[in-house]
Amino acid sequence: MPTSVLETVRDELLDYQNEGMSIMEMSHRGKVFEGLLEEITARLRKLASIPDRFDILYMTGGASTQFALIPMNLCTPSREAGYVNTGVWSEKAIEQAKILKVNIFDSGSSADKNHSYIPAVKTKSGLDYLHITTNNTIYGTQFKALPASGDTKLIIDMSSDFLSRPIDWTNIGMVYAGAQKNAGPSGVTIVVIDKEYYARESADVPTIFRYSTFAKNQSMYNTPPTFQIYLFGLILSWIEKQGGLEEMDKLNARKAAHLYSVIDEFSSFYTGHAVKEARSLMNVTFRLPGEEMDKKFLKAAEERKLIGLKGHRSVGGMRASIYNAVPEEACQVLSVMMREFAKQNGG
Repeated sequence: MPTSVLETVRDELLDYQNEGMSIMEMSHRGKVFEGLLEEITARLRKLASIPDRFDILYMTGGASTQFALIPMNLCTPSREAGYVNTGVWSEKAIEQAKILKVNIFDSGSSADKNHSYIPAVKTKSGLDYLHITTNNTIYGTQFKALPASGDTKLIIDMSSDFLSRPIDWTNIGMVYAGAQKNAGPSGVTIVVIDKEYYARESADVPTIFRYSTFAKNQSMYNTPPTFQIYLFGLILSWIEKQGGLEEMDKLNARKAAHLYSVIDEFSSFYTGHAVKEARSLMNVTFRLPGEEMDKKFLKAAEERKLIGLKGHRSVGGMRASIYNAVPEEACQVLSVMMREFAKQNGG
């Protein structure tokens, strides 16, 4: 979270807009929160250039809930959908679709090389949708551009790179994202969905699990996560002040370049997991020469207050997550430390 956002939360925590209470204490049906929700939705639509054909919904349950709700609501009687497998989160989405008896069209997989690359995307006519995950946190890979999908619209899990760069909405049917990486705290999931999808919903789906329910009730069919939505709005304002999504994209590219340049310079010491053309701007993954060197590296990093660098067990090594709120200076400090560590240890 950006420091300035946390400072605003601190200042408004006990008294929001001279109302004498916290936003957490207010009714979600009251004028103050309803006005705030309307303002936040308008700000997001403008910031991300979201066309009018989409509704913006605020839901709970994270991406994991969306994995089930998507096939539950968006599959037609044909029940065939394309899925691109680029790692753990894609696999979880595929698993839920299979539980719901969806026929999976294999639209590409990078499993053969432990998801170190983005596969060529395949599609065909008649699919209900084509699902991709744009950024793969564990493996450090990312779609650099959205794939061509023919006459099938894309359903996109953007949980780890939402609002980190501009979005081309041309062939998108739905985007969903847990806010906790780039757009706010955990606890709220942003869903941007084409209104035409509501016609696919079945009467057999319980009311609370339908996207149309949230749309008809302005995301207030039940009590929404009001505090998380408020924080999301502060993040949107912060991104605006940085210059918008185009400037965030440039900043994130510079941040990642600090780290990838060291990995390339000391390629006999640091081994990047992702192939160069698929490198993520959000998660930089790399390995060192052995587990003992990993431990030594982590200790050296902690001494400089660089924490959370241990990689996922399925990849090993290190993972530097450099989401929107991570300042460029932090990436510079890590890059200096990486360069010095390699020189001191035979790199």
